[in-house]
Amino acid sequence: MDIFARIAENKILEAMEAGAFNNLPGKGRPLKLEDDSHVPPELRLAYRIMKMADCLPPELELKKEILQLQDLLSALPDEQSKLHHMRKLNFLVMKLRMMRKTSPLLEEHEVYTPKIIARLEAASGRGSPGP
Repeated sequence: MDIFARIAENKILEAMEAGAFNNLPGKGRPLKLEDDSHVPPELRLAYRIMKMADCLPPELELKKEILQLQDLLSALPDEQSKLHHMRKLNFLVMKLRMMRKTSPLLEEHEVYTPKIIARLEAASGRGSPGP
């Protein structure tokens, strides 16, 4: 153990003996740790800072705007305004597709995943062929 780790350990032990940690909020309850294993290690710190600042990455902001626009479209009675908002929605989806490596439709609805799995299983001889 290096000198700085040893000094820190001694300070922590002294504070524990003095009772500095006895009345901390949340004592006796489990910590609420967030799973960020899906985020690349080099982006975890930046994403955590953005989350604490109540900011979203550009892709998520765009996805949020697309979902809001879809909700708005379903409630619009006027055909002309629907057409206008559909054009805007198409533009935003295109913009999101350009930002990502895969289609957002594949991620959101999981349309093709069961079909791909069925075909792979059929090809390996483990299951029945899919549609």
